[in-house]
Amino acid sequence: MNSIYRKINYKVLIIAVLGSGFIACRDYKSLAKVPDQNLKGIVRDAAVNETDTASLSNVPWKEYFPDAKLQSLIEEGLRNNYDMKLAMSRINQADIALTMTKGAMLPTLSAGLNVDHTRFSHGARGEDVLGYYSNVISLGFAATWEADLWGKLSSQTKAKYAAYLQTQQYRYLVQTTMVSTLAQSYYSLLALDEQLRVTKETIVLLQKSTETMQALKDAGQQTQAAVEQSNALLYNTQLSVYDLQNKISQQENAIAILVGRNPGPIDRGSINDLQVPGSMNDEIPLKALARRPDVKQAELSLQSAYALTDAAKAAFYPTLSIGSSSGPVTLGVGAGTFSDLFKPQSIAAEIVAGLAQPIFYKKQLKGNLKLMQAQQADALLSFSHTLSLAGQEVSNIMYTYKMSVNKNDWRDKQVKSLTNAVDYTQELLKAGEASYTEVLSAQKDLLSAQLGKVNDKLEQLIQSVNLYKALGGGIK
Repeated sequence: MNSIYRKINYKVLIIAVLGSGFIACRDYKSLAKVPDQNLKGIVRDAAVNETDTASLSNVPWKEYFPDAKLQSLIEEGLRNNYDMKLAMSRINQADIALTMTKGAMLPTLSAGLNVDHTRFSHGARGEDVLGYYSNVISLGFAATWEADLWGKLSSQTKAKYAAYLQTQQYRYLVQTTMVSTLAQSYYSLLALDEQLRVTKETIVLLQKSTETMQALKDAGQQTQAAVEQSNALLYNTQLSVYDLQNKISQQENAIAILVGRNPGPIDRGSINDLQVPGSMNDEIPLKALARRPDVKQAELSLQSAYALTDAAKAAFYPTLSIGSSSGPVTLGVGAGTFSDLFKPQSIAAEIVAGLAQPIFYKKQLKGNLKLMQAQQADALLSFSHTLSLAGQEVSNIMYTYKMSVNKNDWRDKQVKSLTNAVDYTQELLKAGEASYTEVLSAQKDLLSAQLGKVNDKLEQLIQSVNLYKALGGGIK
């Protein structure tokens, strides 16, 4: 009866330990919830949208960037970009680390063959030195297992799981950065093309103006100084072509590296075919800020800190282990000779179970708990700070975009007035009612205004890309 009772107790103990282990394995993905953050006013002069229906983060990049050639470059970058490949490598490494940590909640099992051959002497005077010996041959399995009764191993696994999710967010951060950087570089390249086109058109006009100045000089209506000043403006404008061509080449090389190519030319469209939205939505969805990869990384870092603090607390409780480094659970056979090894009487089993309660660990446990609590407080501050910086970034982008768009009408008026000024001063010059300096000044100002108009459009395109990135777009 007693033997039956003992067998039942053993079974109950084994089932309880197995159950606690499997519960811990299943529970590691339930990370702690972070404290709610006060997001009121986090984006300056913007209404918040609690429904999150207008989030740019929900817009796939193929819809946000309709230029087919830019889409092709982004797809190539997602496949071949070096930083993307590095991010995937880090995800794999974190996955391996997570698998190893999950394995700590499972038993270890090893098989082994040991041969213990001992020689010794016999007799008062040491006759037959090392002439006597004994053999012990053992073959079997050894296992150890720590039951996760207080969730210490589960908490450590949660921390590794949070680290794994952080690498996923790192990949998203790399992807949004790559998509936005590639779009900005592409738009900058188109702007350089347009500036080169405007400059070459201006050179044609300046050549005609120089010819006119020379004709007036030949007719005695202008001086050689006027001709040379006109030539100097023409030459200066021609020199800027080489600078623009150099920038274009460097921009092409930068884009090629971004998409994983060797430096070379880039197939592209025209900036004149791109449409800039007239305004940005002033309703900022709060959930979009929370979904930013950098904010998610900070949140996961905080959740990891919570888990490590829980593990540090659990270290104060007793540890139940079946098997230990000094005595694992073993099952096998042992005998003095190989011929007797597999006889029934050679079967041997040993079970070592222990319950250890920490008492004095040189202040290691208390120190580790205080350290984890301090790191948890740091992680909370970092999370709040990251969220605040996200609000600042969105605020700056929206205001910069608004101010840039406000310049459009005035820039158009400026270009129109300077175009008229060039025409009028040239006519007045021919009539002898204007000086050559007025003509040169008008031509120079017109070129500057035309280039400024290109820069205005580039700035608006880049700010629209920046907002897309700042709200967590570019992942889909």
